[in-house]
Amino acid sequence: MERLSLACLCLLTWSGMTSADGNGRVVVKEGSDALLPCSLSTERNIIGELFDWKKDGQREVFMYEPGVHYNNGRSGQDEQFKPRVSHFQDELKNGNASIIIRNTKVADSGNYTCVFPHLQPQSQTFLIELVVGAATEPYITTIDQTNNWSLLQCLVRGAFPKPKVEFKDSSGNVIPAPEPQVSERGGGGYNVTLKATVTKTDTFRCVVTQEEIHHQVYAETYVFLPTPPKNGAAQKMSVKILHQTNDGILLQCEVEGAFPKPKVEFKDSDGNVVPAHEAQVSERGGGYDIILQATVTKTDTFRCVVTQEEIHHQVYAETYVSPKGFPTGWVVGLLITFVISLVGGGLAVHCFWRSKAKKFKEGSQTERVPL
Repeated sequence: MERLSLACLCLLTWSGMTSADGNGRVVVKEGSDALLPCSLSTERNIIGELFDWKKDGQREVFMYEPGVHYNNGRSGQDEQFKPRVSHFQDELKNGNASIIIRNTKVADSGNYTCVFPHLQPQSQTFLIELVVGAATEPYITTIDQTNNWSLLQCLVRGAFPKPKVEFKDSSGNVIPAPEPQVSERGGGGYNVTLKATVTKTDTFRCVVTQEEIHHQVYAETYVFLPTPPKNGAAQKMSVKILHQTNDGILLQCEVEGAFPKPKVEFKDSDGNVVPAHEAQVSERGGGYDIILQATVTKTDTFRCVVTQEEIHHQVYAETYVSPKGFPTGWVVGLLITFVISLVGGGLAVHCFWRSKAKKFKEGSQTERVPL
């Protein structure tokens, strides 16, 4: 009967290579070298033994038969692993059948077995799980900054499985941020971009967590902000009717003391964005003052919506507009009726006087007596 065991090998590790974690799992970054451990506990000389490495129970990774293996003429190795796998020839005398897979790919992830089928008194099988795609250290940059806030960006490349990415301050508090941008790379792995606005002097970390493989890395940066900001949410906002022009009614929305910088837009009662003039933006006392104007041409309720995605905050103010220069349906109908009545009355008067003149002329001709 086969005896299953987990290899626990503290062998060689160097830059670019990762060995097993003690649980039979090897976690490496894509493109690095993976050391898959397989060693007999008795440190038995295995130069004359056969051992065979397979992936997922089927694909031939590396087979050694006394003196013959895939790197010196033996056939049968899976195309996926040519010519990236090698063993430790000098370590065979110490019972070490470990292998190295060079330049790993996400597709190399899977379950590997190292089998000694003819070992006496009984065969042995070692089980190793290889996970390729552990997130590398993320890259943090500052993409915008003022005296009272800084916009940070964290980049993660080629992580598999898909990681959770978040910013934290020195106390471990999570910094509110919009949803990260995630894209899949060709060949496997995920690229993740996360942005967050910070509003205090502190050391901030971008933490990348892959719970499925029990892997976590981080990078940190120090941010100095000389001026503390005001309350992040917009402190004051209003919407009003300025005046009426030949084109319609001019609305104005005013926002004061908003931080971080908000998105301001007009919407009608159906939620449609109303085209507006370019916003007037100014900084004051650690926040933003914004004035936005838009011309509307219909009777409706209009909202000025202020959105600050970074702090998940949204407020609005609204006003009802009924432009005097744009008559409603009953007014238009009344005007049409009035015009028709006016025209009809004029025609009637005209016909009446024309008829009278004709009769007067005929009567004058009949009563004329020749001398």
